[in-house]
Amino acid sequence: MDFALSPEQQLLQSTLREFATRELLPAYLGRDRDEDLPPALVRQLGELGVLASMVDARYGGAGLDYVSLGIAHEEIARGDFNAAYVLLLAALVGAIVARNGDQRQKAAYLPPICRGEVLCALAVTEPAGGSDAAHVKLQARREGDHYVIDGEKTSISFSSSAATALVMARTGSVQQGAHGVSAFYVDLNSAGVSRTRFKDLGSRAIGRGSLFFDSVRVPADARIGAEGAGFVQVMQGFDFSRALIGLMCVGAAEQSVEETCAYVAERQAFGGSLARFEGVSFPLAEAAVELRAARHLCYEALWLRDRGEPHGWISAGAKWLAPELCARVLHDCLLLHGHLGFSLDLPHQQRMRDVIGLEIGDGTAQIMKLLVAREIIGKSARPY
Repeated sequence: MDFALSPEQQLLQSTLREFATRELLPAYLGRDRDEDLPPALVRQLGELGVLASMVDARYGGAGLDYVSLGIAHEEIARGDFNAAYVLLLAALVGAIVARNGDQRQKAAYLPPICRGEVLCALAVTEPAGGSDAAHVKLQARREGDHYVIDGEKTSISFSSSAATALVMARTGSVQQGAHGVSAFYVDLNSAGVSRTRFKDLGSRAIGRGSLFFDSVRVPADARIGAEGAGFVQVMQGFDFSRALIGLMCVGAAEQSVEETCAYVAERQAFGGSLARFEGVSFPLAEAAVELRAARHLCYEALWLRDRGEPHGWISAGAKWLAPELCARVLHDCLLLHGHLGFSLDLPHQQRMRDVIGLEIGDGTAQIMKLLVAREIIGKSARPY
């Protein structure tokens, strides 16, 4: 068993950590206040080669492995948790198009995503259900060489700023369930598309909101893969993206733990450093060990992905464990800074608010535990 990173992965890690510290961290709080992730920043990420980096170089990617993709998510999230959302959506949409699209689609859709020229959303969740993706109600009916899409998607990251979206829509009957769901690559500047933006506790820079489709005409050749195959495509993507989410959360918490260790070592009280007191040092020691365990779980899932081995339940476990753990660690970091940590001048409160969003998004802990239970117990663990 080898836990070492390759020389190339070590270089990627050090390069991205330096970039995150220099370019992202100083303005992290400001982007939250402005509720904006500038397009120039998205293009910078594209220039670094970290957007859908596992995509073949022919289509604009860097041809990196999934462990390297995880390194990118962890390091970028250290500087700006919300900037890592750009990597996450690019990786998920990029993987679905690269795996299921035809040559024309891959050549047309992937290079702009990889370069950071096009910000792409993933539209699955609907008002009547988020985790029940097999029963989406957004309709796509065939009319000649087009589909006409009607309905609403909600809780969509980058709903207000994305240029395109991979949209899951029902092309079959409700009785078909998952087998009646298809994937479409949709231009969000099309006639009939409108948007709203939510007022959220955290991740304000990504502009979560709703997308409304009112008789939106989408070319039939914008359907990704076979009709009725959309649900499976997305689930295959979630099998690795959940580990990336875990690493985003771990990266944010690791940064706060490092900052808090430095703070308590310097802070003087009762005639010496705060770090002398076990009530201060023990929470940080626990955080370091627990974060390392969660981090290894995430990387194990990605390592298995690179080997072509099953990893879905491990990735689901990482998605449940890491956000929950990291929200608690960030809360501890905030408290260890006293009232200074309670102010909006330090980033711990923002990282905590941002991480909490991923205790909900892309599958709650309860759903992740169901997935793990089904794998380790079998079909008898299915609640339906």
